Amino acid sequence: MNTAPPAETDQLTGVWQIDPAHSEVSFTVRHLMARVRGSFASFGGTITVGDDPTRSSVRAEIDTASVDTRNADRDKHLRSADYFDTDTHPTAHFESATVRVQDNGGYRVEGFMTIRGESRPVTLDLVLLGVAEDPWGGTRAGFRASTRISRSDFGVTGNVPLSGGRALIGDSVEITLEIEVVKQQ
Repeated sequence: MNTAPPAETDQLTGVWQIDPAHSEVSFTVRHLMARVRGSFASFGGTITVGDDPTRSSVRAEIDTASVDTRNADRDKHLRSADYFDTDTHPTAHFESATVRVQDNGGYRVEGFMTIRGESRPVTLDLVLLGVAEDPWGGTRAGFRASTRISRSDFGVTGNVPLSGGRALIGDSVEITLEIEVVKQQ
């Protein structure tokens, strides 16, 4: 995966706000033999980029009740105590602890994700997609990040046992972020 040219990384220093209208937080999990995809409609956050990228930080929040898998019954079940328990835990959070520059020009953002009140270390593999001026006089940057978590580590344990010791829903969840941010003046 290509990363932005070094000249663009010089433009990143500052505080950036996630633009949810031009971003996506999505996930994929196994259901029987296939994969089910979903996303969250409501989220936000801030990225603060230092002169040295390793002195940067990320804070993000997701409204777990905004889950959308294109199936109303499944979404209602995901909001229940079996899964996200949105009445008790309406948000999931991520806060970075360290940022490391990779040999390939990408970044590893290590931090803590909190889902259902359970905080666990998570590492995001992040790529800068570019920096550009928008038509309204602002500056925008794009990032793609991904990670894989064990949902049971966060207390998201709802499932249905199947014959042969299998389960209806896999434990491993792939999370993908396509984020566009706006520089704050």
